[in-house]
Amino acid sequence: MLKKTLRGPAGLLVLLVLLAIAALIATGPQLPDSGSNSATWLQPGPYSVASSEFTFVDSSRPTKANRGIPGKPERTLITTVWYPENAEGSLPLIIHSHGIVSERTELPYLMKALASRGYVVAAANFPLTSGATEGGANATDIFNQPADVSFLIDSVIALSGEAKPFAGNIDVQRIGLTGFSLGGLTTYLTTFHPRWREERLAAAVAIAGPSAGFAAEFFSTTSIPFLAISGTADALIEHRRNAADITERADNSVLISIEGGSHLGFTGIAEPMLRFMSNPDSLGCAAVMAVLDEDPNDIFSQLGSAEEGVDMTRDLPGICDYGYAETTHPGRQQMITQIAAVSFFESVFNASAVARKQALEQLKVGIARDFAEASFTD
Repeated sequence: MLKKTLRGPAGLLVLLVLLAIAALIATGPQLPDSGSNSATWLQPGPYSVASSEFTFVDSSRPTKANRGIPGKPERTLITTVWYPENAEGSLPLIIHSHGIVSERTELPYLMKALASRGYVVAAANFPLTSGATEGGANATDIFNQPADVSFLIDSVIALSGEAKPFAGNIDVQRIGLTGFSLGGLTTYLTTFHPRWREERLAAAVAIAGPSAGFAAEFFSTTSIPFLAISGTADALIEHRRNAADITERADNSVLISIEGGSHLGFTGIAEPMLRFMSNPDSLGCAAVMAVLDEDPNDIFSQLGSAEEGVDMTRDLPGICDYGYAETTHPGRQQMITQIAAVSFFESVFNASAVARKQALEQLKVGIARDFAEASFTD
């Protein structure tokens, strides 16, 4: 019977599906040694993870008009909140900012990993920079996103009664940020900008975030721990001028570099969808360049003055104009990113001094020991 089935069109389809499954299995990312600390850090935490959807509306600030689309008197933030089920007591809060032409669920592996360890994680589609923006994503609205982040913090803290899906309460002394790409720039601004910074933050992570326009003065506003994660093959946000010297400009920062890491390799869609591409950023460049102005660095000139640490005389890179280098496996890239961000936050927020020390050791030593692509700089 099976032989007869395989002889017809249906059999050909079954065969193709089996071959595709076999190819995915054969090309999967190499896992760290099962006995390594990194393998342990990749395991989910003690809590099962759930998520809820919210619509938070900030009626105190408008959304500007965008390419012929009328403005609105308010800013609406469609938000997903991931949380640990049955976790009681005091819970840390992480706010994630998405990239240009992206959306709030772009890094699901990281959101779920943090929630499984007892974190509440919230991410919203920003009004004018997500992929769903009417008229097309507009990077110039970056000026409004630090205030959006502060509004999200307020909104999640204010959840109560039946509207609050998690059992515990937000610990206002343990609030952190993550951000990817333009969301990484949002994280830099919300953490360090002298006029826009959110003073309740205790730790922050920027993943492939542009920072080339910021001099050392910009980073002098706070001493909270800061982690930058960057790929050396990123065609959109060049590693050398945006990340390689971040620890020299920001005294309180550390850097995880991923050799061969691409821009899109950080996103959840890259694994397994884009694993067969030599550099998936060729797709990302087309999407991003379509919505940016001719000079993408113009945005830095509007973020502040030289006295505030915004220095347009620095060596500023372009976007997608320095080639497409060969990349590492996106699965490996995401493992490194997950372990780095989780161990970083645990080194700051875990209630146990012993656990904080172990997490810091994993961040500083364990990742690079278990992944040849990773290096740590402080």
